[in-house]
Amino acid sequence: MGTFPTPGRSGTIAQMVEADGWDGIAFTDSQNLSGDVFAGLCLAAQVTKRIKLATGATNPSTRHPAVVASAITTVQVESGGRAFLGLARGDSALAYLGRKPTPMADFRRGLEQIQGYLRGEAVDLDGYASKMEWVTRTHLPKVPVGVSATGPRVIELAAQLGDRVTFSVGAEPDRLRWAIQLARDARRAAGLDPGGFSCGAYVNAVAHPDIDRARELVRGRLGVYARFATMHHNAMDTLSNKDRAVAERLAANYDMSSHATSGARHEAALDDDFVDRFGVVGPSEQVAARLRELVGLGLDHLIIVGHGRDVGGDTLAESSRRFGTEVIPRVKD
Repeated sequence: MGTFPTPGRSGTIAQMVEADGWDGIAFTDSQNLSGDVFAGLCLAAQVTKRIKLATGATNPSTRHPAVVASAITTVQVESGGRAFLGLARGDSALAYLGRKPTPMADFRRGLEQIQGYLRGEAVDLDGYASKMEWVTRTHLPKVPVGVSATGPRVIELAAQLGDRVTFSVGAEPDRLRWAIQLARDARRAAGLDPGGFSCGAYVNAVAHPDIDRARELVRGRLGVYARFATMHHNAMDTLSNKDRAVAERLAANYDMSSHATSGARHEAALDDDFVDRFGVVGPSEQVAARLRELVGLGLDHLIIVGHGRDVGGDTLAESSRRFGTEVIPRVKD
């Protein structure tokens, strides 16, 4: 489950996720909108025993790569080896500071440095050899690093330098096939094994017997992920003409003050047809069937990003329970 680390509720949400049958929780790192992601994950580590604990995602701009590596290794130790690091160029975490997403060259350098720190290697910081030796003394496996990717350049970078890639391209099989093939081709071009690389996806999904209610619940977060495709022309070029028109209307009216919430003015651009294709909504059987199709493409992990950050605790609990008991077992079967 992908959600926000709400202060005072992070541990409770993690316990709910574990009890409902999910395999893990991914907390969004957006300091101006919610609590600290690493503090939330450490709290979750203390009250859970089984689920994976991930950032979904952090970035190397608001936090120095050494800070990122230290923080996620702390989660790894506190959880007994259940940590995953999701890394991205940054959206709202930077937008609320008046900054744009991390430039590609800086993102590559940050990813390389974080990987170096997590391997216990000396990282070159403008001629200074910076090392984090304590991470190798934990006697735990290196924290896997996954890159959240929408456009072709980030997908290729993830395939070259990451341990896994989590696509953020929507739930249409054709776009995911393209992304998977691009990642595998990039691995081959770099002389790496394309078969041993983990590919997954962020999926905006809500299971509810009333499909109109499911669409209403998912729109707040779906708008966030649809907007990612408008942030660079390379990503826009991967959209069909029909979807590009929707994405452009969304971006033109996007209200960052209502980021990831329900009822924002930019939701008007997201008609039912687009929601049904870009996301996965409807009764549990229908949602499970769509997710099984995506897994069949070659994905081995899904981060389900359903509700907006303003959703009430009771609604989140109802959706978590329905997804965990009715959808996840069908997908795994």
